[in-house]
Amino acid sequence: MKKVFLIFGLALLSFSAFAQSKVGTIDADYILSQMPEMATVNEGLKAYNEELQKELQTNVQNYESLVKDYQANSTSLADEEKANKETEIITLENDIKNFRQKATVMMQMKRNELTQPLYKLINEAMLQVIQEEKYTQIFHSGGNDLAFSSQEYDITMKVLKKMGIEVKE
Repeated sequence: MKKVFLIFGLALLSFSAFAQSKVGTIDADYILSQMPEMATVNEGLKAYNEELQKELQTNVQNYESLVKDYQANSTSLADEEKANKETEIITLENDIKNFRQKATVMMQMKRNELTQPLYKLINEAMLQVIQEEKYTQIFHSGGNDLAFSSQEYDITMKVLKKMGIEVKE
């Protein structure tokens, strides 16, 4: 008899746990791409990229100038001056290499800085949809982690609607 009650209790508990779960998906990157504010973000990224390019170009011009000067005057320079010029050229060359490597990271950081307020807006709208429709879990469908999700559980369009954004086909 105890076994029957135990099995019945576990079945009832698992059924109620299943009945209370509502799982959905969202593609925040798609929502981000539909937001009109992305035009401003892209302009900001373009301007920042131009700043980085100007800085890189200035360093490259300084490097080329130092190399040209060194080649033209290397025969007339004393050994100590020659070594100093070579060190200066090598240092600037390494700075240019490091700057090129860091530029990608700097661009990503700038993108994150500019899109963070937009992700907050998406999150606020998503939380409203979650609360209104009683979702218990939401998965991000934009990544590689989600193998399959039925379209009926995708709240992306509901969040776009909540934000007042019309989808561009």
